[in-house]
Amino acid sequence: MEIKKNWELSPAHFGPLWKYVEDDEITDIDFNGTDLWITNTSNERTKVSDHGVTKEFIEKFSHYVANNVSKPFNKVDNLLEADTETLRISIVHETSAISGRSVCIRKTLPSVRMTRETMIEEGYCSRDILVLLENCVHARMNFVFCGEPGVGKTEGIKFFSQCIAPNERVITIEDTPELHYKEINPEKDCVEFMVSDGFDYTKAIKTSLRQNPKWLMLSEARSVEVKYLMECLSTGIRGFTTLHTDDVRKIPDRILNMMSNRMDADRMENDIYMFLDVGVLIGKKIGNDGILRRRIEQVCFFIRNEGKNTIYPVVLDGELITKELPKAVMEKFDRANIKPFEEGGSNEE
Repeated sequence: MEIKKNWELSPAHFGPLWKYVEDDEITDIDFNGTDLWITNTSNERTKVSDHGVTKEFIEKFSHYVANNVSKPFNKVDNLLEADTETLRISIVHETSAISGRSVCIRKTLPSVRMTRETMIEEGYCSRDILVLLENCVHARMNFVFCGEPGVGKTEGIKFFSQCIAPNERVITIEDTPELHYKEINPEKDCVEFMVSDGFDYTKAIKTSLRQNPKWLMLSEARSVEVKYLMECLSTGIRGFTTLHTDDVRKIPDRILNMMSNRMDADRMENDIYMFLDVGVLIGKKIGNDGILRRRIEQVCFFIRNEGKNTIYPVVLDGELITKELPKAVMEKFDRANIKPFEEGGSNEE
């Protein structure tokens, strides 16, 4: 999808929604035809009373969005989607949304909402888990973040990818700008690819091989393009990606199910365990204070050793269950001269 960089984002066009667009603590703004709901950075969802969103405003706002992307929006062309540099907008016409015209706005700000301190204080993960995952990046391991939609998989990538060395080129591939790697890490070498009708994920991944990357960040693995991602990883390029599943141990099967035929799936199974290293599940849990917060629920390592494929869990239900890591994993840390649970890991050669 084309990203419109010259939008005038102002109260005049966003009306009663503007205060939520402007508020950095708000991540999602959803109007279902009658009610307005907002979601904040703590993943708390609230129904807004006296929101002031009228049918007339929604029609005017839809017209504004349609004009900016030069697309029709009516009972025939009943889906309108648009992206700015910081907003992802989806509008469904009332002929298809019987509750009334539906508007969803997701904010994708060029910032990292989490810090090391808040992750530990708010129960996102323990210090040991945090240090282990940071050191996995320093040791140049490949990551898959998984979880349900909206749980914060991209935020996980945004945080941990900060551990990539400044001199290692990163290529990001997205259909909606969410990673904002170059803006978050302005001192680092980054090329950002945006997929479109003539430049799909598969072509973008193949093209990235000729752009001298050290790291490839694919916003989401959805379909057969994962085959080419695995081929990239097999060349020594390191990577981050996300996918939808509710358990890290389901990641290999989830990837295999993306293949277009059984033959491709059979050939890829061993590659998954050979070239993927770390699986991370992001979930939600209500704390003792009654607040629903995101947390790292599971972490595992994928291992292919002596002809066997193994999934080795180290974090389950948010708790580190062992510091004893398999020989194949320790060898990767040893090559990088890193002790997995010691702070200050480095990937300098």
